[in-house]
Amino acid sequence: MDLDQKIRRILNWPKEGILFYDVTPLFEDPYALRYAIDKMVDPFRNKKIDKVVAIDARGFLLATPIALELNAGVCLVRKEGKLPYKTIGVSYEKEYGKDTVIMHEDTIKPGERVLIVDDLLATGGTMMATVKLVKELGGEIVGIDLIINLSFLSGLERLKQEKLDVHYLLDYDNEEAK
Repeated sequence: MDLDQKIRRILNWPKEGILFYDVTPLFEDPYALRYAIDKMVDPFRNKKIDKVVAIDARGFLLATPIALELNAGVCLVRKEGKLPYKTIGVSYEKEYGKDTVIMHEDTIKPGERVLIVDDLLATGGTMMATVKLVKELGGEIVGIDLIINLSFLSGLERLKQEKLDVHYLLDYDNEEAK
């Protein structure tokens, strides 16, 4: 299946100069979604994952079916002020502004094996903040699972410096050339 056909490009959103990769057409197609979930699960099927960490918000839609396939729980990474219990947080710069992400302080137990899931990796700010949160809670990061990697940005290199196992289904090396 050609998942690229299910990715909509939106120029100048959320601000001028940004090309946004919209995965909602993929989510709307049950066959494409099932295919993507299966392909995302495959590299981690025998890795004994305890928790799948879902990054707000599209990561939530991916993490739950992935966790069910891996017989794992789901942990949420949300924007500041969106979780009701005691949290830990990390602030960071992303490609179009500053942000903070948080997790419940008891969502990952020390030594639990963790898979981090999101739809897209760009400059890696959100992902690196999530990695920091998981490590602070004592989780062992088994891998990172994505639909899209934007290799013309710096995110993947940042994760490789941390020696993290990263899997993605689509790689865009220079969207402007398309």
